[in-house]
Amino acid sequence: MLGLNSCSTKAQQFCGFLCTFAAKHPNLQPPVNLIQRAHYHTQRTAIKDESGSYTYGQLLQQSGALASMLLQEQPHLQETRVAFLCMPGFGYVAAQWAVWRAGGIAVPLSAHHPLPEINYILHNCGATVLLYEPVFETLLAPVLAAGVLRAVCLPASMVPASGNTRLPFVLPKQKALILYTSGTTGKPKGVVLTHLNLEAQIMPLIDAWQWQPDDYILHTLPLHHTHGIVNALCCALWQGACCHFLPAFDAAAVWRAFLQLPVTLFMGVPAMYQKLITYYWQQPQPMQQLLSAACSKLRLMVSGSAALPVNVLQTFRQISGHTLLERYGMTEIGMALSNPYKGERLPGLVGKPLPGGVTVRITDENNHPLPDGETGELQVKGDAVFLEYWQNPEATRQAFTPDGWFKTGDMVQVQEGNYRIAGRISTDIIKTGGYKVSAPEIEEMLRNNPYIADCAVVAIPHEQWGEAVSAAVVLNTLQLPVPVSEMAAFLRQWCKTQMATYKTPVNWLFLDQLPRNAMGKIVKPHLKQLFLKQNEG
Repeated sequence: MLGLNSCSTKAQQFCGFLCTFAAKHPNLQPPVNLIQRAHYHTQRTAIKDESGSYTYGQLLQQSGALASMLLQEQPHLQETRVAFLCMPGFGYVAAQWAVWRAGGIAVPLSAHHPLPEINYILHNCGATVLLYEPVFETLLAPVLAAGVLRAVCLPASMVPASGNTRLPFVLPKQKALILYTSGTTGKPKGVVLTHLNLEAQIMPLIDAWQWQPDDYILHTLPLHHTHGIVNALCCALWQGACCHFLPAFDAAAVWRAFLQLPVTLFMGVPAMYQKLITYYWQQPQPMQQLLSAACSKLRLMVSGSAALPVNVLQTFRQISGHTLLERYGMTEIGMALSNPYKGERLPGLVGKPLPGGVTVRITDENNHPLPDGETGELQVKGDAVFLEYWQNPEATRQAFTPDGWFKTGDMVQVQEGNYRIAGRISTDIIKTGGYKVSAPEIEEMLRNNPYIADCAVVAIPHEQWGEAVSAAVVLNTLQLPVPVSEMAAFLRQWCKTQMATYKTPVNWLFLDQLPRNAMGKIVKPHLKQLFLKQNEG
């Protein structure tokens, strides 16, 4: 890995070359293939949102106009970081494309982030420009008042570009995007993706999930994560499909969209599907029949970003006819594994390696490849793998093996060519009494109990066993067999009939809901703190 000073110098030299090249070849269009392809679909509908319907031609026009304004007569943004905070919809996509077309690095912010986290991201990435929509003016007021950034309020600033505006030449290996990880330990890290990385993440999904120009995806995912940006949005736009945004996920609104719109695809996290199931069972039987029929017309429904409980998969299949397609990926690599579009999708498994973007291997703790049947760390290599953690060379170095494989930190098992996620090396493998225990395995077993609505298992320090298996549980409070005060003993006894004694949780914590981040992932460090406070009490 190059040092920071070297990277900065190389980037400046590279951008200087691009500016010279663009000046000599003014008629060449920016070769960002995602955007280039839009010229073949100018009359097709690209985006629908609460404000209306927009074609690919309008998206090209608006993003080009905004790119011109961002440049301020400069030939190239030279990988300037441009942060933007927009509602899901046309404005978001126009802002993202504008940054790319001007030669900048897009840094999407989330309205779910509190102001301190927004400030951290702006400072960490060194953003000098902030694009925002008026609805966020109050949230951003302290940032705007500081006057450090060039702030541009949208959409008032998106004026038609002059006919002689020249946009810069953008090459595939330029940095395109910085996405901040959820930061379960320490401060979030900025994952840097190039245009080449993004294309290598998109292409395998186009083939594997058989995206078509006539597809119509209902988009309710956050737009500062790979799931929402690459899997749902970029794949749709690559193929000339229509992306219909809802402002946020709402189970009633999603079911209504299935009834009223020509939706062909939906992607969500397990918590979303659980809410869709809950809403479904709350409806009278005639409405349930209408909802089932409407949902069955979709050609593909995908679940990701967290492990899908088998009971959720089975229940959703019962009410919709869909076996949710599970896949595995990370911000750093895009998608690496997927169940098949056609063929059997096995509960609890995330499928096989996707051809194209990455190659995979399973290794022991010394990075030595393991044979099939062994449990080890999943490691990946390929064009889809991110470039670096922004201005964090030590974290980047630690994330890769000496021979260039990215260490996912996830333990996997292979069963007849299909992969099962066995847990995280850091948080999901519990060492108790000399045994190694998989937290997801225990969680899956607990979810089979009819009195448990949701759960998460973590390790808590224990003097005798090293670590104690500890379960945080959300109870299904209807008709509990014993009072809540006695549920811990009841569940402990039940667990002993389902799994080895050393896997049975020692500590129990009953909550109204589990702490989750924006992508629906359970924040286990928070849970550990709750257990520690309970033990102190």
